[in-house]
Amino acid sequence: MVAGFLPDTQTVRGAPSSTPRTSAAPIRSTVIADNTYNAAHLLVLEGLEAVRKRPGMYIGSTDTRGLMHCLWEIIDNGVDEALAGSAHRVEVTLHPDDSVEVTDDGRGIPTDKEPKTGLPGVEVVATKLHAGGKFGGGSYNATGGLHGVGLSVVNALSSRMDIDVDRSPSRQGLSFQRGVPGVFTGEGPQADFEPRSGLTRKGPRVTKGRSGTHIRFWPDRQIFTRDARFEIEGLLGRARQTSYIVPGLEIVIRDLRGETPVEEKFRHDGGIAEFVDYLSHGEPVTEVLRLQGTDSFTETVPMLDDKGHMTPQDVERELTVDVAVRWDTGYETELRSFVNVIATPKGGTHVSGFEAALTKTFNDSMRAAKTLKVNDADVVKEDILEGLTAVVTVRLAEPQFEGQTKEILGTPAVRSCVRKVVAGELKAFLTSTKRAEKAQAKLLMEKVVGASKTRIAARQHKETQRRKNALESSTLPSKLNDCRSSDIERCELFIVEGDSAMGTAKAARNSEFQALLPIRGKILNVQKASVGDMLKNTECASIIQVVGAGSGRTFDLDAARYGRIIFMADADSDGAHIRCLLATLFYKYMPDLVQAGRVYTAVPPLHRIELSNPKKGMEKYVYTYSDDELQRKLAELSKKNVRWKDPVQRYKGLGEMDADQLAETTMDPRHRTLRKLTVSDADAASSVFELLMGSEVAPRKEFVITHAGALSDDELDF
Repeated sequence: MVAGFLPDTQTVRGAPSSTPRTSAAPIRSTVIADNTYNAAHLLVLEGLEAVRKRPGMYIGSTDTRGLMHCLWEIIDNGVDEALAGSAHRVEVTLHPDDSVEVTDDGRGIPTDKEPKTGLPGVEVVATKLHAGGKFGGGSYNATGGLHGVGLSVVNALSSRMDIDVDRSPSRQGLSFQRGVPGVFTGEGPQADFEPRSGLTRKGPRVTKGRSGTHIRFWPDRQIFTRDARFEIEGLLGRARQTSYIVPGLEIVIRDLRGETPVEEKFRHDGGIAEFVDYLSHGEPVTEVLRLQGTDSFTETVPMLDDKGHMTPQDVERELTVDVAVRWDTGYETELRSFVNVIATPKGGTHVSGFEAALTKTFNDSMRAAKTLKVNDADVVKEDILEGLTAVVTVRLAEPQFEGQTKEILGTPAVRSCVRKVVAGELKAFLTSTKRAEKAQAKLLMEKVVGASKTRIAARQHKETQRRKNALESSTLPSKLNDCRSSDIERCELFIVEGDSAMGTAKAARNSEFQALLPIRGKILNVQKASVGDMLKNTECASIIQVVGAGSGRTFDLDAARYGRIIFMADADSDGAHIRCLLATLFYKYMPDLVQAGRVYTAVPPLHRIELSNPKKGMEKYVYTYSDDELQRKLAELSKKNVRWKDPVQRYKGLGEMDADQLAETTMDPRHRTLRKLTVSDADAASSVFELLMGSEVAPRKEFVITHAGALSDDELDF
């Protein structure tokens, strides 16, 4: 690598620093970079080291939320014992010394030696990731823990953990310091510690038939933030919630940290029906309905065979569905969902199945009962959820969650199973001939129809007013080809690159709900420009005016005139640049549209293959969207002995397509592909836009040099 010319007083790399240049002639030096990269550079994290190195991967964060997650990992182990029918009481005690103690009267963690490791069961589950009794071995049929990392992760993140197990004939225990087994000589994590393996007998004999587990841990303040603490309110709320989900289980919470000790006990034998009563506050329209049933599904699970190969095996799963619902005269919706005993605040496949069953069953039943007339629009999910209080619970073995924090259920088959059970039970209620149920069902359906009519009337009024205000306040650009529909959710605005593409798009669009706004080439980079310059720019001002919701702080998402904004540019680098500039404009001045998932980019094809001898069922024209896809498609056609006309047409722009081709590939909702612009982290997105589109050149140059080789064309393209 050539370094260039050095000044007379600068030394050559590798030469003594005291040797100056005395000649005026420039010198050329070669800088040799250390490009060695071998196995010695690799860091291997073993055992619990990975947990301490990356705690966020396992508990989400190292603040109060992560600390509470650790506590619930331990509590859930006791609750799982209750689900298995082996425990009836779980006690949680918050001590003044920053420790917490969890006790249950379950079967107790196994104390005998595990065959593969030769270690006591307690030591295995506390020090080995993905070790436990919840992997389908028959110990637990339904459980909240399924990754086998709960206890071991908490152990790794604790400065001290004591585990005592009551199993006949005596209590046995073991302590850990940051995941290392051993014995403390005193109280607290500051006591002297001697690393060693194996259990120690403690206390009096344990009578036969009595068992349980006692766990006390001190969070490691090297890991957790200073302000991370156990929150009593959150603990009480979730304990109450869990007691509803597991009828008959008593949960005791004690807080000994303050001047006055606090103790709360929770036990609800009525289960989720009592939970719905607790959550609902309005005047009831129906009684609490229990929608219960079981279904089964087949799940393909990869498993190791005798030769060490992963072999997919079909496993029959049983799913138990238990849903409690009640409608009241209010307007708010309260929906809680659980998998086994784990709350899923972000829903998942069980919630989507429940909501799908509600929508279809109500529409079918109300059509049959003539509550919905022939010309009436179907009711939507929001109409049915109005005034609903519901608790959705499912139980199954080895559920698939999205992440260790278990906030979203991901098992795909659960959706159809829940939908089937809920639909059958709900239909039986809505079509019941019993006097009391028939009267409640009639009132409920009338309420849903009323909510639907109110929603439609409010939307129509809003749309009329919105269109009126937009047209009265300013004259819309003459180049806008607006649509006829006043249904905002259906309307689409295509921002089209160039007048040539505009002509084709005008003939290809459905003028009922698709509007077109052409722009001339590349718009202003608003990340560098001031607000005044942005508003003076014709293209930017036209876009903001047509969207109709204002910009910046005055932006009003409800005032937007279109349900979707779609960037439609050529499938080349210039088109990608235009889409990037448009994305910058929308994210900086209309970010709510992006965050609401209403901004898209069209995906036009790059090639068209005309088949000479298409086989039965094949289209005459085949479109591909990248050079790699073209090569794969041509190879596939050759293998099938299908010929095509050469040369393959490569579109240089949208204007080269005729209207039928553009409609079929890019604009017709039945066939097109759209990419939705999404933002999961607003601060990070702002930083990236500033880095890539801002006025500071040096950081952008460094970013491009560092990351250019790691990105593909698809990742660079919107």
